Amino acid sequence: MSLRPLLSAPPPIPWHAFAALAVGGAQLGLPKGTTRHRIMGYAWVALMLVIAVSSFWIQQIRLVGPFSPIHLLSILVLIAVPLAVWHAHNHHVARHRRMMIALYIFALVGAGVFTLLPGRIMHAVVFGQ
Repeated sequence: MSLRPLLSAPPPIPWHAFAALAVGGAQLGLPKGTTRHRIMGYAWVALMLVIAVSSFWIQQIRLVGPFSPIHLLSILVLIAVPLAVWHAHNHHVARHRRMMIALYIFALVGAGVFTLLPGRIMHAVVFGQ
């Protein structure tokens, strides 16, 4: 395993990967309901939205024009993240928790399946060139 392929990839690919993995994982591991959770949560939400938007410029798998099934996940994120924040603001903590955990897992697993295909950057990171 080597981060070299990811670090040498053109933007927005490295930003996209690091924001998705590092910040999301840290947020899920921190204690909930604290000021730190809220601050990290706002940062994570902002990054998730940036990740979703930036994915539209990552067009290595082209099934429908320049887009792939991964872009459906981006659309889901653009809808679900504001809804999950709305649930938190309205003190629907259980709904907020379920949505945020599901988004993180679904994004990692759903997108991960496609990013680990041979010829993709994350395949090179995990399995080597």
